[in-house]
Amino acid sequence: MGPVLRRRGQVEPSTTDQRLLDSPQGATDWVHTDPWRVMRIQSEFVEGFGTLAELGPAVSVFGSARTPPGTPEYETGMRIGRALVDAGFAVITGGGPGAMEAANRGACEAGGVSVGLGIELPFEQGLNRYVDIGVNFRYFFVRKTMFVKYARGFVVLPGGLGTLDELFEALTLVQTRKVTRFPIVLFGTDYWQGLIDWLRHTIIAQGKAAPRDLELFHITDDVDEAIALVTKETSTPASGPWPVTDPD
Repeated sequence: MGPVLRRRGQVEPSTTDQRLLDSPQGATDWVHTDPWRVMRIQSEFVEGFGTLAELGPAVSVFGSARTPPGTPEYETGMRIGRALVDAGFAVITGGGPGAMEAANRGACEAGGVSVGLGIELPFEQGLNRYVDIGVNFRYFFVRKTMFVKYARGFVVLPGGLGTLDELFEALTLVQTRKVTRFPIVLFGTDYWQGLIDWLRHTIIAQGKAAPRDLELFHITDDVDEAIALVTKETSTPASGPWPVTDPD
């Protein structure tokens, strides 16, 4: 169900993803080894599907692993976790510290189901102690599938590159209609406004996305509004064609 936990002097210098993607130039060993990697990848999908198949309605919450406990952002993560449980939803996070821990903690302390989907990394992390159901993955793309497949929407707290990766993955899936009825809520206007301005004044202004793509997500500073938005049936218009644009 994932890699062995290694800490301190037992941490390996590379990850499974690295060994898959960083093949030496000109090497031919992949002809013999990569087909067997498919079996490991398949096993991760099977374990993830099997573990989460009966989870019930859930929402994925993303945010920075570097959000310190006791800060307003951490407290907001806890409030969102509690509010999602009160609304009848399980909470799924990346299982790490910071904002992820906050959402897991809020869900756990509210008596709900707190899920952590961890990832093998070349530095110490592990699942936080508020995770009730935890799965560790070797491959990012398998983990990201679980975030989308078993959630009915995303709440995105302030975060870094990993959070942006998860956000834009979801936006692309909704924009291209690979997933439907999938609300995405950005929490924290001050944090996200610069990104939204860039999307509007650069990407959309240059014709690389459509103005309607700004309707793929909501932005708010209110926990109750965030929960109402992410738990509603759909974040897209109920009627009329959806003008799919090139995600590139």
